[in-house]
Amino acid sequence: MSLLQLTGLSVLRGQCPVVDRVSLTVEAGEFVGLIGPNGAGKTSLLRGALGLLPHLGHSSLAVLPPLARARAAAFLPQGREIAWPVSVAALVALGRGAQRTRGAVADRAAVDLALARMGLSGFRDRPATALSGGEQARVLIARALAQETPLLLADEPVAGLDPEAQLRTMEVFAGLAREGRGVVASIHDLGLAARACTRLVLLHRGQIVADGAPREVLSEANLAEVFGVRGFHAETPDGPVFQPMGVIR
Repeated sequence: MSLLQLTGLSVLRGQCPVVDRVSLTVEAGEFVGLIGPNGAGKTSLLRGALGLLPHLGHSSLAVLPPLARARAAAFLPQGREIAWPVSVAALVALGRGAQRTRGAVADRAAVDLALARMGLSGFRDRPATALSGGEQARVLIARALAQETPLLLADEPVAGLDPEAQLRTMEVFAGLAREGRGVVASIHDLGLAARACTRLVLLHRGQIVADGAPREVLSEANLAEVFGVRGFHAETPDGPVFQPMGVIR
């Protein structure tokens, strides 16, 4: 089942296309890593797909009414500011806004599950503003998880997290895909993307230049052309390993 369909999507900054005629379909069961250098258009693509930026072309999410869109897709932006000293549980419960018709029992269960998935069950009564930056980031991920949508769009969700939290978060997202949901996440750590994602979409100058299995997308040619680096690949008992090794001069 398709959870997102983009056809000829373009996002302009002035007259300059920062996303240039992108067509993309995301199916249930996929964990899609959106990769590319800074300025490639990853954030603009996510926001354009949600109708949060003016765009040309078609997005199956952007055409939905706001409530239907909130029930179809959760969005985790880059910004991580928590302005009010509410409890962690209360903040995560804000993700239930589009699902209120399901009742208090369902809301509580969704919040409990989201906290457990992000290793935050023991934090539920603490003020969210009293947590560290990495802990706050995990709380905001939990808020998106509590929305319980078929699709999750996340913009650099593991940036700034410690290694354990990065690995656990990527495993949570991979678990959502195994459950039959879909995840699209912009990721700068190519090693994490290669390890956890079922599919990578490589953006360069606003266009998709590669789309497929991680090992295929992270080819020597793509790494050199798009990132200007060379990389190391290996298959291990713990899964694939990828590491950028040097800049190509």
